[in-house]
Amino acid sequence: MITIKSIRARVWNWKGPTVPPQGNFCTNASDILGDRGDAMQSFRFHQWLTCEVEASDGTVGIGNAALAPSLVKRAIDEFYAPMVIGQDPFDYAYLWEKMYRRTHAWGRKGVGMVAISAIDIGIWDLMGKLAGKPVFKLLGGRTKERIPCYYSKLYAGPVEAMQAEAEEAMKNGYTGFKTRFGYGPRDGMAGMRENIKRVEAVREVIGWDRDIMLEAYMGWNLDYTRRMIPKLEKFEPRWLEEPVIADDLRGYAELNRGPIPISGGEHEYSLLGCAQLLQGKAVSVLQYDTNRVGGITAAQKINAVAEAHQIPVIPHAGQMHNYHLTMANMNCPIAEYFPVFDVEVGNELFYYIFEGDPDAADGYLQLDDDLPGLGITISDSHLEHFEIEE
Repeated sequence: MITIKSIRARVWNWKGPTVPPQGNFCTNASDILGDRGDAMQSFRFHQWLTCEVEASDGTVGIGNAALAPSLVKRAIDEFYAPMVIGQDPFDYAYLWEKMYRRTHAWGRKGVGMVAISAIDIGIWDLMGKLAGKPVFKLLGGRTKERIPCYYSKLYAGPVEAMQAEAEEAMKNGYTGFKTRFGYGPRDGMAGMRENIKRVEAVREVIGWDRDIMLEAYMGWNLDYTRRMIPKLEKFEPRWLEEPVIADDLRGYAELNRGPIPISGGEHEYSLLGCAQLLQGKAVSVLQYDTNRVGGITAAQKINAVAEAHQIPVIPHAGQMHNYHLTMANMNCPIAEYFPVFDVEVGNELFYYIFEGDPDAADGYLQLDDDLPGLGITISDSHLEHFEIEE
């Protein structure tokens, strides 16, 4: 029997060139503090974690995580790796429950769940390679010929620059575009006008036959969002994303009863956490991230619960672990897509660490039926720009 031989967690610290932050490029949960400087600093991901799950026959599955990589690595090394080493990777359901339940006192949210996610994704990649099948085939197979995707890099900035970026992206056939708000409660009515100006500018470029999605990234509060929604309704957004902090479930539920669908879940953890969003009718679109929510094992359960509530799932941030779930589930209609770009917020690091992520073509993504596992490898093309913590 093939067993798990070792778990190798590494932290990739980006030391290469970065795009400097622009003022008001995206609201966030710490804006309300009024601190000067870069309020988005703690939400940038200039580190990444890879988690290599090696089997006794030498086959290696690759998992990953982006939140607090140094803390996650320590949790994997000290607590989670010993629980799975020596075990059969195809007992993935048991291994997930073992990791979850033996660390339940402290690990069921945040760093602990991110560590479970990284190992679980690596186990699924390993299983796919051992079976000679892509992960989406193990999850149920192809539910769509190809995956529609929406363009997701329109951060708030000068109006002319945002319009130019949208015009350029239009050439690639995307049917949806997501933009961010740069202003929140502390900016008052003047900030509201700046927000509306940018939504109007993007809508002007993409027209009315394409979706526009709007994101506040937890930078607003309930009162401010109530005031903004009537001003945004005329732009017919597909959704308003994370308008309030992730713990304000009542706020989400109240807003979701309004005229604009509310989306969220990027900062939720576990099957039960997402189930609370669904049961409370807090979101119209669920946006978990597989490398935060417990990995592919948990994500597939969440997909089933969301389908039972008739709430679509559109995982956060693209990336291969999310694409395989999207391909295998009818209730996952589209995928978020960030184009290859210089390192800015940090989502871009995925392209610098891994090879194999598909490029969008004519607004769609495609997965290979004959490529086993997740279809990615760890790249050595940009090693000079990383300091790697073993």
